[in-house]
Amino acid sequence: MPRSHRRRPARPEAEDSFGRLLAGWKRTEIRRGVEWTIQPVSAVQAQKDYRCPGCTQDITAGTPHLVAWRADGVLGDAADLAARRHWHTHCWRMA
Repeated sequence: MPRSHRRRPARPEAEDSFGRLLAGWKRTEIRRGVEWTIQPVSAVQAQKDYRCPGCTQDITAGTPHLVAWRADGVLGDAADLAARRHWHTHCWRMA
């Protein structure tokens, strides 16, 4: 039987890994004695407008920024994720 030379579709895991690579890496930072999880958001991924808690100005769609939430919250991971905030990168550095 002859071999098929058709290309197989990409595996979902590979696409997911590539998306994470483009998005940047999650990291943990300690600010004022509180542990935070930080996730960069690329300009392509930024599809909505948000209000930065650092400067109270809008983060418009298409603007690269970051999302921060507590990594050591008492109420659990779900509550921490629900309380996440979108920051201008500069405002987060200054906070």
